[in-house]
Amino acid sequence: MRDDLMEVLCCPMCKGELKLDVKKRDPKEVLEGTLTCKRCATTFPIEDGIPNLLPPDERD
Repeated sequence: MRDDLMEVLCCPMCKGELKLDVKKRDPKEVLEGTLTCKRCATTFPIEDGIPNLLPPDERD
């Protein structure tokens, strides 16, 4: 996930602002980490550079 996506992403549950926590990155993008909503506290994983913004009950 590129860092500039943070400017346009919001929580799909409540439209709140997301906080990025990076666990692994390369020079161009975040490879692993989490996005956490500052309003409703829902967390969304980032795996292989792809944020999973599905509601928690609809994830694999």
